[in-house]
Amino acid sequence: MIDTGESYVRIAIWHNLRSGGAKRTLHEMVKHLSQGHSVDEYALSTADHCYCDLRPWVRARHVFPFEPHYLFRSPFGRLNQLQRWRDLRRLDQLARQIASQIDAEDYDVVFAQPCIWTQAPLVLRYLQTPSVYYLHEPPRALYEEPPRREGAGDGWRRVLDRFDPMIPLYRSAARRLDRKATQAANRVLVNSQFIREAASRIYGVTAHVCYHGIDTEMFRPLASVDKRNYVLSVGAIQPKKGFDFLIESLACLPQDRRPPLKLVGNAEFGTERQYLQNLAAKCGVELSIEVRVDDQTLVRRYNEATLFVYAPHNEPFGLAPLEAMACGTPVVGVAEGGVCETVLDGLTGYLVSRDRHAFADAVSVMLADPDRRWRFGQQGLSYVRDNWTWMAAVRRVEQHLCAVASQSCC
Repeated sequence: MIDTGESYVRIAIWHNLRSGGAKRTLHEMVKHLSQGHSVDEYALSTADHCYCDLRPWVRARHVFPFEPHYLFRSPFGRLNQLQRWRDLRRLDQLARQIASQIDAEDYDVVFAQPCIWTQAPLVLRYLQTPSVYYLHEPPRALYEEPPRREGAGDGWRRVLDRFDPMIPLYRSAARRLDRKATQAANRVLVNSQFIREAASRIYGVTAHVCYHGIDTEMFRPLASVDKRNYVLSVGAIQPKKGFDFLIESLACLPQDRRPPLKLVGNAEFGTERQYLQNLAAKCGVELSIEVRVDDQTLVRRYNEATLFVYAPHNEPFGLAPLEAMACGTPVVGVAEGGVCETVLDGLTGYLVSRDRHAFADAVSVMLADPDRRWRFGQQGLSYVRDNWTWMAAVRRVEQHLCAVASQSCC
């Protein structure tokens, strides 16, 4: 049981999350919070309920059915923005109903998580119960250009996009709802200083940094596992994870010193797998991709890897480098986003600019020096165990939940 001197509170958890780091984070938080508080779950049917299942840790659960509108294929794909806009209206109506049901249960606080359709949960707009929103990241598709566009007709699509009225219709509605929902929360928590700055810039809110943690009992060195000749990266198989950059960087190494690259993803999107396989074949990089492996296999891959490589575009936090370090594997990462707050440059790995040759040089230095890899691995292991446990992470979250709950009683 978490012992922080905080009073017992009744917590309603709201989420609509796919598999991935945000759902794993929520699972760990709920597991620990349920030891000292009453926790109920509220979610949409479109969430991934099997991945990091919350059911063993909640007192009651309420799942609300939602089916998004059908998305058309070419040549009618431009109608999809209208379909998504219609979904936003339905989600907003559903959010009002869910908020009413939550309020009727007289909870002390609602702990709201992102929604795969709207990012900020629209239920925040209608809650009378005090709320805390954990903002993992703003909806990047609404505020950033994608790191890479695909398709032979991309130039024509960009021209047509400029004159398509459906695109601004959907995007303006989505941004408006995301901002209003975020600003409606009584308190906003974020996972890094990087996202704290983004929250201030986009939403005009002052967020509180609550770093994630790592399950150091699961992610740990395995004495029975030997190192193998490959470098590893972990994340959803999609463009913003920067796997193409890793392939191009490894291609800068001489062929006789070029390690195979293994990717482990919790999900894959579109044609990204085929794109990466084609790129690897072109660059002469041996590539293997595994998707949706179980936790035991993931821990084994971290332990087997000679080195962990990481290059997502402005990743808000990134659990994977911490998981690698918890297994005693050093990291080479691109110095962007939240990874700058977790990897200690020159002590647990190296952080370099998004330059293929600079990244390849850092990988080369690590691969050529087993003593350095072992030293960085041991330093990373101690660093994670001392600073990044889930117990400490959940204690920080619990303090915010209890503070917001107590303010509502004053």
